Amino acid sequence: MKKYKLKNMDCAACAAKIEGSLTRLDEVKFVSVNFATSSMTIDTNDFEKIKSKIKEIEPDVEVEDNDKEKSLVSTSELSENKWTIIKAVSGILLLLIGLIFEEELHDTPFHIAEYVVFVTAYLVVGWKVLAAAIKNIIRGQVFNEHFLMTIATLGAFAIHEMPEAVAVMLFYVVGELFQDIAVNRSRRSIKSLLEIKPDSANLKDNGGIIKVSPEDVNPGDEIVIRAGEKIPLDGLVTDGCSFVDTSALTGESVPRKIKPNDEVLAGMINQTGLITVKVTRIFGESSISKILEMVENATSKKAETEKFITTFAKYYTPVVVFGALLIAVMPPLLISGATFSDWIYRALVVLVISCPCALVISIPLGYFGGIGGASRRGILVKGSNFLDALTQVKTVVFDKTGTLTKGEFKVSEIVTSNEFNENTILEYAAYAEYNSNHPIAKSILESYNRDFDNSRIGKVEEIPGHGVKAYIDNKVVFAGNDKLLHKGNIEHEKCEIEGTVVHVVIDKKYAGNIVISDNLKDDSIVAIKRLNKKGIKTVMLTGDNQFAAGTFARKLGIKEYYAGLLPENKVEHIERLLNKYGKVAFVGDGINDAPVLTRADVGIAMGALGSDAAIETADVVLMTDSPSKVADAIDVAKRTRKIIWQNIVFALGVKAVFIVLGVFGIATMWEAVFGDMGVALIAILNATRILKGK
Repeated sequence: MKKYKLKNMDCAACAAKIEGSLTRLDEVKFVSVNFATSSMTIDTNDFEKIKSKIKEIEPDVEVEDNDKEKSLVSTSELSENKWTIIKAVSGILLLLIGLIFEEELHDTPFHIAEYVVFVTAYLVVGWKVLAAAIKNIIRGQVFNEHFLMTIATLGAFAIHEMPEAVAVMLFYVVGELFQDIAVNRSRRSIKSLLEIKPDSANLKDNGGIIKVSPEDVNPGDEIVIRAGEKIPLDGLVTDGCSFVDTSALTGESVPRKIKPNDEVLAGMINQTGLITVKVTRIFGESSISKILEMVENATSKKAETEKFITTFAKYYTPVVVFGALLIAVMPPLLISGATFSDWIYRALVVLVISCPCALVISIPLGYFGGIGGASRRGILVKGSNFLDALTQVKTVVFDKTGTLTKGEFKVSEIVTSNEFNENTILEYAAYAEYNSNHPIAKSILESYNRDFDNSRIGKVEEIPGHGVKAYIDNKVVFAGNDKLLHKGNIEHEKCEIEGTVVHVVIDKKYAGNIVISDNLKDDSIVAIKRLNKKGIKTVMLTGDNQFAAGTFARKLGIKEYYAGLLPENKVEHIERLLNKYGKVAFVGDGINDAPVLTRADVGIAMGALGSDAAIETADVVLMTDSPSKVADAIDVAKRTRKIIWQNIVFALGVKAVFIVLGVFGIATMWEAVFGDMGVALIAILNATRILKGK
């Protein structure tokens, strides 16, 4: 799999055409062409054939190594488009001469002077369009915007509307120029969201410091980051304290304090002190690299709206051409007094206004802008199809521990029974949980905080969904939940106790319980309120007991919750909720909840920056531990969809009006071309609003 730049690819329809043609080749295992970033990601064993195929499809498009081009627009807009500007100015001067001296030029033998001026002006501004139309016809690709402009303007020449023919081609070329500038500015805006890749690293080498590329640094190497510099690789702080700006990764504006042994990630900015970092991952496996790859590859998973517009544009142009042909031919044959010249002119107006550029350019830009805008807020969306899916979500299901709560378990209380004391209960529970990695087990071990004598521990048996059975000092010890007590028929007083509870049984005698406390995250209540305000139902799933789950649910304002669930039970509940409420999003930690994330319509992994499992499994990755980011993701998705549908309705509406005006002879070709290019520019500029969150 390799990424390439596609230079001179200024048309979304061209991008779709290249992708579609390459997909059908046996030599291509995977291909995605991204119009928004002018790039192609491809997996092939015959790249030379791919290059020649692209040349065959689009002769002007050049394939370059991704490393060769540092930015999407490397030169100024004026210098980049100077020849187009010179042609446009020359065309305007010749058109003005033709209009001012029209009578004098017309009165020459065979109108030769008139033809010389207007044909010259036409060829100066429109030669590139004519050449593209001819090349496409030769390749069998007839129906496109170049073909529409060519037959419209040549038709105007045929009915002796030469000034209009020149003007239409001139306005079209100037409109294309402004359109290219607008698209390039949009691309720059999008690219700026991804410009978080560090350029260099200060590597410690034999007592000195050398500046190297991040790709040349290996795990175990130490790098130095000065105040104001970008952290180039993931690693652990070995020396120094500082504050780091994490906004490029998480969207959070509040700086984070770091000290020795704290983890830092590539893309963070060191704000205050000098720090030394021991690198833990190569650059290709760093968090920032994963983020960049995910955002840039997101367009390979296209939304249904995007697919529809691509297909629509494919059939739209031929329909318009044949429709215009009918307008030109049928009325003069059927209507008394109708002339061919009048109705041909009306047909030409229809051709000019009917170019689908506004749609095929603005919609891919809009979706990519939505994905880019979300990433700027610390939300990674894997494809425009998931943006659309988020707008349709009716229910958001949350895991409890680590998602709505902090997941920082601490022993808050030890309740004794049957003459056992607190120390005995804690000691036997700690020995029983000694080999467990579960957060609750770790909290018990942390509370015990004494040296362990491993010789006291005999056989240990884990009982899934219940707890553990262990032989300690030749005594049978059970440590687990209420279900474990009922399974072993152990007599006890209370089943429902507030909080997470570990019951301890020693030699079939109930010893007491250990209460483990967890706290809600700071914005969990706000997150639930925001979702409920949007009319989205919230549900909580947890493996915790019914009483503890109910306590948290009441604090959060969640009316529907399910407790005591094993991982497989969560999948079953998700399926029931899908049948009951329609589109469901599940929010979990991305590792333990992988099956549920996969089963939901939209799987959202929380606080999963740097987690391979989360990035692989989830459809949306939240780079912080804030549950309110779920509401932010839905807001971005709805804003993106709103703007895209604004463009669709606006473009088709304006074109429909002008087509009607053209058919009735009210609109001229001058107005039609202004309408066409104006719609395209407005749609492109409207699409860029998504990046700014407007």
